[in-house]
Amino acid sequence: MAMSVSTGGGEAPMCDVNTTPLIDVMLVMLVMLIITLPIQTHAVKLDMPRPPPPNQEPPPPARVIDIAVDYDGTILWNDQPSSLGQIDGYFKQEAQLDPQAEIHLHPDRRARYDVVANVLASAQRNRTVKIGFVNVSQFRD
Repeated sequence: MAMSVSTGGGEAPMCDVNTTPLIDVMLVMLVMLIITLPIQTHAVKLDMPRPPPPNQEPPPPARVIDIAVDYDGTILWNDQPSSLGQIDGYFKQEAQLDPQAEIHLHPDRRARYDVVANVLASAQRNRTVKIGFVNVSQFRD
């Protein structure tokens, strides 16, 4: 609270504005604003896999097919040299099996992008769902 003390004995009228009610109204409005704002929740919905029941045995390990792409464009399917047409046929056969095998792709650091992209496109065309890159630490500099 502010108080005005005059030292002069004059009868001059006070021209100061009383700001106390303005500050009170401002504080009440600020409190109302804070109360009425909705609480922001930043929730991310994730569908996590459910753990198997304790009495169920774990699934057998998946079959693994290693595909390597050399720097000169040679494609190796489980260490056997293959052409892109043969790889497409292998993917067709593997896509029909249940469960599908895991495809581990090992591209060489100097391999051409289009060869690796053609292998991935062939896997996608044939509906292969379990595919991943292996040993990508060689690409870090």
